[in-house]
Amino acid sequence: MEKREFEVSSNELIASNTWKMNLLGDARSITRPGQFVNIELPGFFLRRPISVCAWRDWEVTIIYKVVGQGTSYMSRLEPGVKLDLLCGLGNGYDVTKAGERPLLVGGGAGVPPMYALAEWLIRDGRQVTVIEGFNTAGEVFYEREFADLGASVRITTADGSVGTRGFVTDAMDGDFTYVYACGPEPMLRAVYDRCADGQFSFEERMGCGFGACMGCTCETKYGYKRICRDGPVLERGEIVW
Repeated sequence: MEKREFEVSSNELIASNTWKMNLLGDARSITRPGQFVNIELPGFFLRRPISVCAWRDWEVTIIYKVVGQGTSYMSRLEPGVKLDLLCGLGNGYDVTKAGERPLLVGGGAGVPPMYALAEWLIRDGRQVTVIEGFNTAGEVFYEREFADLGASVRITTADGSVGTRGFVTDAMDGDFTYVYACGPEPMLRAVYDRCADGQFSFEERMGCGFGACMGCTCETKYGYKRICRDGPVLERGEIVW
């Protein structure tokens, strides 16, 4: 973990209540897809943990949904604003277990970390399939960006307004070697029931974001773990529902 100052270079609406922000600064402490940053916002007591969508040594891209006062404040930030970030948080995904045909499943705000993961795996020569799940067509984002990487992309919407009608599990047909998932817990549990092995990124309310406060502790088959430090990614075999 490192504490760094970043500068907002862009902040744009890309789907319903969904914003994409590019930040310039030292991002070299981010080393694996699935890690997150914790952003300090003036006037707010707690930092906001946001998954990393993409990164280079001196740039970070995050995608966030406006769901409360903190993210609403973020949506109004303009280029040039300086932000204090804790970087390189969380364990991230283990890409060595992917096999030749990994399946990446993201639901809503769980889609962004799948982009960095897809980029990594495709660069490594894997045949990647991505399933994105949303409620309705207006919420869909990054379908083209995944396709541009070389991934096979499937979209599901609960109302059937675009793609497959239903949930991400309704598009989970095929012979996949491994599953990576990120999204709300009901989605993760449904994906868990449909796969033999994989890794799942969990969302929890966090205090410190780096394991000191124990506020995001959860039970696993091998004892209690902190989602912010020991997670957010857990192996299928250790999850307790």
